[in-house]
Parts: sequence; structure tokens; C-alpha cells
Amino acid sequence: MRITSRSYENGAPIPKKYTCEGENVSPSIEIFDVPMGCKSFALIMEDPDAPSGVFDHWIVWNIHPTTTEITEGEKLIHQGKNGFGSFGYKGPCPPHGKAHRYYITLFALDTVLQLKNGGSKEELLKEMENHIIERAELMGTYQR
Repeated sequence: MRITSRSYENGAPIPKKYTCEGENVSPSIEIFDVPMGCKSFALIMEDPDAPSGVFDHWIVWNIHPTTTEITEGEKLIHQGKNGFGSFGYKGPCPPHGKAHRYYITLFALDTVLQLKNGGSKEELLKEMENHIIERAELMGTYQR
């Protein structure tokens, strides 16, 4: 499985539009080569370079397995609480200074999760345990 984005290239700077300094809309995600047995997808976007440790920007689960694209700004149904304490996507907003890396990881799962809306990343990871068939990653950078 692999993922790409029409919003930015893997390893490239994330355009301001997708950050706290822009429109703060989620980027597009295109999904390719879905593994057999996939019953749903989960997605996590995080910043491992945050001063306080890994910071969560987007937590989503139970994305339909036939999904080939998550469109820019799309409102997804099953979302967890991000590091800002809100639901849905919140874009890069690092302290001024050095560039941070932002990883979007898509997980192909062999089940549909029973996690309630508003769950944490930790709850999602626990629910996904032993159900991950494959994962794909997209990384972008942002500096203020």
C-alpha cells in the first residue's frame, strides 16, 4: 500500500494553506494498492519534533476500505481528539525557528473498530493492535 498527496510531495514543505497560518484545511490523501482483507483504514498525523514530545494533529478511523482519496478539507466521521484538544484536522503550527516533520500514517486494518468518536490516539492504537495488515506514510515539513 502507498499514499500520496496532491497537496504536497513526500518529504517536501507543506504549503501554508494546510497550516495554522493559512486556511488550516486537511491535505488530500490518495490511496493505492490496498491489501487484500482490508476492512477499514485508520489515519494518524503527528509531529515528532514538538518540544513536548510527539504532538497529534489528526486522528481518524473506520475510513471505508474502498476509499481511494480523502479530498482536501474533507470532514471524516470517526475522529479523535488531537493535541489541541479539538476534533478533526489541525495543521502544522510549530514554534518559530526550526522546521518540524509531519507524518501522516495510513493503516489498513482487518476489522472495523468499535472506538467511539472523540477517542484518543492511545485508545486508537490499542484498538488497532493485532489488526494492522499494512501501513503507508507521507511526510512533509513546515517551518514558521
